[in-house]
Amino acid sequence: MWSSKLMFEISISLAALLLFASSVLADDVVVLTDDNFEKEVGKDRGALIEFYAPWCGHCKKLAPEYEILGTSFRKAKSVLIGKVDCDAHKSLCSKYDVSGYPTIKWFPRGSLEPKKYEGARTAEALAEFVNSEGGTNVKIAAVPSNVLVLTPDNFNQVVLDETKDVLVEFYAPWCGHCKQLAPTYEKVAAAFKLEEDVVIANVDADKYRELAEKYGVSGYPTLKFFPKSNKAGEDYGGGRDLNDFVTFINDRCATSRDEKGKLTSKAGIVATLENLVKEFISADNDKKKEILAQMEEEVEKLKGTIARYGKIYLKAANKCLDKGADYPKNEIQRLERVLEKSISDVKADELTLKKNILSNFA
Repeated sequence: MWSSKLMFEISISLAALLLFASSVLADDVVVLTDDNFEKEVGKDRGALIEFYAPWCGHCKKLAPEYEILGTSFRKAKSVLIGKVDCDAHKSLCSKYDVSGYPTIKWFPRGSLEPKKYEGARTAEALAEFVNSEGGTNVKIAAVPSNVLVLTPDNFNQVVLDETKDVLVEFYAPWCGHCKQLAPTYEKVAAAFKLEEDVVIANVDADKYRELAEKYGVSGYPTLKFFPKSNKAGEDYGGGRDLNDFVTFINDRCATSRDEKGKLTSKAGIVATLENLVKEFISADNDKKKEILAQMEEEVEKLKGTIARYGKIYLKAANKCLDKGADYPKNEIQRLERVLEKSISDVKADELTLKKNILSNFA
């Protein structure tokens, strides 16, 4: 049998391994800390490192470009794309003379003596620099867009559809503010890509000037919201951070998404069924059957997406009757285990809706 000392050493090694593994994101930019920096940097590959602060506006602007860079160099074994949170690791950033954010430095293979990057903060410019320093020939990965491109040929068909809520950006290709907004707007579209009734779109107002003039566009970017109830359009006057857009769309389109596009705990909840659920969980079995019949009547009145949620309520109630009071708790735990795995966005939505609704029965 192994000695207690050996078992202790193995436990420590496993803990260290798990800590190291947790420092690497599922994304393609490696998160570096005081603990793992010199394990990753200065070894057998060159490294481009961004030293940033979470609150820094320029860092937030760089983030989507840097993520594209990381994705592009994912398979380049001779190059590491990494980042350090200087708020969390001040001594590490001080060691490398970081005095402003973001600071980007190149560490050659086998060296901890960096060279500061002074070029443009775009994925293309960064890739050109890394290729030059690292001896690679990597092309920037094409990122599929979730923003629907509008032209005079499809504008009315999309925007005037009374079954859709549509947010439209009128932009000009040469406009600096439009370029600055573009990565955020792309994230907005990605966050709501699974919402069939929500469309995030844009139109080149410089190319299609008559269309822009029709909607009173005189500056770029101009954002207009065309809800199902008002196809004349409304000016979007909210903020232009991702959270501002997500909050606006959730409020106006009755959606429940977070900034990463995941459903929130509010998703799927139907107010008209909530009181019946409260009565259901506190009733005896005979009374439960009566309340279930009332729930079925209420669900019959629901329309569209909410009707689909209503069916989940009914299924949950029937399962509670068949399997007893512990069913919701046990099923929620099972769903949480599945949600922790790598599953499709569509499947994650389905399970999250079920989990949210079951929570009311627990």
